[in-house]
Amino acid sequence: MTEDARKIDDFFSFDQILLDAPCSGSGTINLQNSKLEETFTKKLIEKSVETQIALLRKAINLLKPKKEMIYSTCSILASENEEIVQEILKEKKVEIVPIYFKGMDKIPLLPTTIEGTMCVCPNELYEGFFIAKMRKL
Repeated sequence: MTEDARKIDDFFSFDQILLDAPCSGSGTINLQNSKLEETFTKKLIEKSVETQIALLRKAINLLKPKKEMIYSTCSILASENEEIVQEILKEKKVEIVPIYFKGMDKIPLLPTTIEGTMCVCPNELYEGFFIAKMRKL
């Protein structure tokens, strides 16, 4: 199916969803880019946030009860990550499933405001990104 996910018919339902949402790419920015001020803008972030919240709401609507989904971005900005997830958590349709795996302590993490989520700090080995795992209530 080739379709904007926001337009998928509510007839469909899914056991698992991976929503790798379009974002500003703040976790992958090349600070040496001479055109950075032209491409990485407040407008880009605002448009990304609008799309992310719509996609996440739609994904939760399509997710079957008690099933899980991943929300991820290649952004390290709270406005595209924790703030989006906090907004969704207020609607009381999902809960956070804490992320943990062996070796996680070796990954450079940035602090997050939602326990159980993770935001990887960009460095010479990693690009920055955010992940939240959620279960539909």
